[in-house]
Amino acid sequence: MPDRPIAPSRPAEPFLTLADIRKTYPGVVALSRFSMTVAPGEVIGLVGENGAGKSTLMKVLGGIVAPDSGTITIDGVPHEALDVAESIGAGIAFVHQELNLFDNLDVAANVFIGREPRKAGWLNLVDTDKMRAMVAPLLERIGANFRPDTPLSSLSLAQRQMVEIAKALSMKARLVILDEPTSSLPIAETEKLLDIIAGLRADGISVIFISHRLHEIERAADRVVALRDGALAGTLAREEITHDAMVKLMIGRDLKAQVRASSVRAGKVILRARGVQTNAHPGKPVDLDMHRGEILGLAGLVGAGRTELACTFFGVDPMLAGVLEFDGTPLALGSAADAVARGIFLVPEDRKSTGLLLDMSIAENVSLPDLRSYSRRMIVSRQRETAAAARQQAELDIRAARLSVAAKTLSGGNQQKVVLAKWLSMKPRVMIFDEPTRGIDVGAKAEIYRLMRRLADAGVAVLMISSDMEEVIGVSDRIAVMHEGAITGVLAPEEFSEENILLLAVGRNLTARAIA
Repeated sequence: MPDRPIAPSRPAEPFLTLADIRKTYPGVVALSRFSMTVAPGEVIGLVGENGAGKSTLMKVLGGIVAPDSGTITIDGVPHEALDVAESIGAGIAFVHQELNLFDNLDVAANVFIGREPRKAGWLNLVDTDKMRAMVAPLLERIGANFRPDTPLSSLSLAQRQMVEIAKALSMKARLVILDEPTSSLPIAETEKLLDIIAGLRADGISVIFISHRLHEIERAADRVVALRDGALAGTLAREEITHDAMVKLMIGRDLKAQVRASSVRAGKVILRARGVQTNAHPGKPVDLDMHRGEILGLAGLVGAGRTELACTFFGVDPMLAGVLEFDGTPLALGSAADAVARGIFLVPEDRKSTGLLLDMSIAENVSLPDLRSYSRRMIVSRQRETAAAARQQAELDIRAARLSVAAKTLSGGNQQKVVLAKWLSMKPRVMIFDEPTRGIDVGAKAEIYRLMRRLADAGVAVLMISSDMEEVIGVSDRIAVMHEGAITGVLAPEEFSEENILLLAVGRNLTARAIA
């Protein structure tokens, strides 16, 4: 992405000051004497690994939890704690990663949900015309290309985030907190969101921008505040903000390159696709080879068909046409069980809904795909199950107090490791990773990258689907690019560049050479 000029920070009296905020839970110090200020019209990039205290800090600001000690000062007025009404009244608004909207309502109804203007009269009916008229200038202000009466169900994720921002503006927000707003956005829509952040700044509205995509923080923030283990790890002024400086504050050390491409030549083809067509893009055949000992990156814009192709390789989605070969022999996949039997495993994009059973324990999630190996006479041996999970916990550094805790209690990075653990215990031959580091902090990302490289070095064929250009370029041995269901090119390392990937992603051919 090209750099955009950033408006210089403007000195101003703080709108919000947090002083010596402390919050503890049994056995855990979530925040330890944390202090920060927020000036009007200032964009603060809030960074930190999962578990660093960012979520607790946001709950304190939102009035959801009260700190054990410390002071929250708004416009010079000190508070020991805020409740939700006080937070809203002070102009603090949230746009959460998981949006709080209703598909069965239109845009205007979502913006004013619970605060609808009413018509005069004893029936107290909602004044829909007035509500839509009030929303129209808010949408115009943020450059939205849809109307107040547009059904929410017809909007993209990026457009829905704009609805949340319009809701914040309707509440006369003075501070908008954006929690991982770009984690599921394609490049063009991320650009639009960064433009909206710049517009909020220009209007004097403060922004706290939480993201694991540090290059976006680098472009958007006037100042960076880093949390580590619940404490303030440091701040960076505009001129000091770099990727490496943020990483060093977050993890307390320099983080070297993600992974180094294997120096070992990739082995023979283990999974070959010829003329494969998926439900998402019928009539668009895919030819692709996956080699032993190789990380093959799969890039493309949202809607290109990458996830659908992965689900076809895993037997979840049917193959409309074409041929799959596994280790030189034809492969028929009637279900995911057929893929698992061959050692083809998928780490899905949405680990919470399709990768884990969140209410089950770590040990139960690890054993679930291969219960026969842990059972005798149809009874699961908890001892075997726990022993296998303990081995994977040590191997992957899954951070949890006990293997009996529910998966839903873990951070995003540790949840992803549990998804990996269940497959690694079954000797994979092909591992498909769909957006493996989405919503994961920089330290956990590096661990996932190293794991993928270890798998490749052990002869496993790795397919990594990612929308993160830096990740695709930094991790892959080759990069295949999809556009509207077809492979438009496969890049060798000497051809890796954002420009080449983007050209292929929009359907442009770089060379006439064979692809696959």
